[in-house]
Amino acid sequence: MATWKLGRILVLCFLMVTIVSACTESDSPVDVLTRQEAIPQSAQKMGPEDDLYPPVLNSSDWMDPVPMPGPVNTAGAEDSPFVVETRREFYFFFTPDPNITPEEQLLDGVTGIWVSRWEGGKWQEAERVWLQEEGKLALDGCAYVAADRMYFCSAREGYVGVHWFTANYEDGGWKKWTNADFPSEYSVGELHIWGEELYYHSDLDGGKGGSDIWMLEKTNGEWQGPVNVAVVNTDGDEGMPYVTSDGQELWFNRFYQGSPAIFRSKRVNGEWQEPELIVSQFAGEPTLDWQGNLYFVHHFYEDGNMIEADIYVAYRK
Repeated sequence: MATWKLGRILVLCFLMVTIVSACTESDSPVDVLTRQEAIPQSAQKMGPEDDLYPPVLNSSDWMDPVPMPGPVNTAGAEDSPFVVETRREFYFFFTPDPNITPEEQLLDGVTGIWVSRWEGGKWQEAERVWLQEEGKLALDGCAYVAADRMYFCSAREGYVGVHWFTANYEDGGWKKWTNADFPSEYSVGELHIWGEELYYHSDLDGGKGGSDIWMLEKTNGEWQGPVNVAVVNTDGDEGMPYVTSDGQELWFNRFYQGSPAIFRSKRVNGEWQEPELIVSQFAGEPTLDWQGNLYFVHHFYEDGNMIEADIYVAYRK
C-alpha cells in the first residue's frame, strides 16, 4: 500500500534534510490553523457507503468494524493511532491532505501528532501535541506513550535525517524532549514497549525478508539485541507492532491478498504462537483500549489512488 503515514513519510524526510536545517523562524507558519481549517475545500469525506474495499473481520470475538465515533475523523488523513489505557488518551497522526509533500507538511502548522481525551463517556475534540521549541520546525509522528513518557520519531532542525526522541509529561504538557536511549544501529522502526521488551519493525539483515518484527530487551539499563520474533515473520513485510497491557498478545500488520491486514499472536508459556488473521483489507496499525476494543487505520482507495484515511473501531463482544 502506498501509504503517507508519518512512519513512511519520514523516509522521505531524508531527502529534505537541507530544507529542515535551512529553515528559519520566518519560514514558520504565520497562523495556527485548526484541523478543519487546514483541510482543502476539495477534500472528499469518505464513509462506509462510498467504500469500495471495506475492512473485513475474520474473528468472532469482535463486531464488524465501523468508523470511530466522535470528532477524530475528518476529510483529512488520520493515521498511526495509539490508545494509552492508564491516561484514557488517544494519540494519532494527522495531515490535512495526504497528497502534499513533506516540505508542505512541515510548514502547514497542523501536520503532526494530536491527542483526544476520553471524557464523559466519549472521545473529545483533539488537540495538537507540541514537541518543538517555538519558532523551530519539526515533523513528528510514531507516538508511543506509557504513563508520563513518550517516544516519538522526528525530522527536525539541527539533526540530519530522522531520529527517535523521548519526552516527559510535566505541568500539563510534553517537555524535556531528548534523544531516545537505543543505538541507531538497531534501525528501530515504529515501536511498542512492554516492561523490559521493546518490539519494533525493521528490514535489518538476518531476518526472514522485507520488514520483520524484532525485539530488544533491557538488561542492566541498556537495550540489548536485536532478536527476530521469527514465528510472526515471513518473507514479506510485517510491521506496526502493538503489545497488550498484560503482555500476552502481539498485534501487527502484514500484507494479505494485496493490502495491509491485522494479525494477532498469543504468548503461551512465554513463547509467541503462530499468528491469526483478525481484520483484512486495508486495515493498518492496530491498537486496543482498556475494554479490548480494536482501533486501526482504514485507507479509502479509488482507481488505485488513496483518497483519505480514517480511524475505525471493532468493538469487543
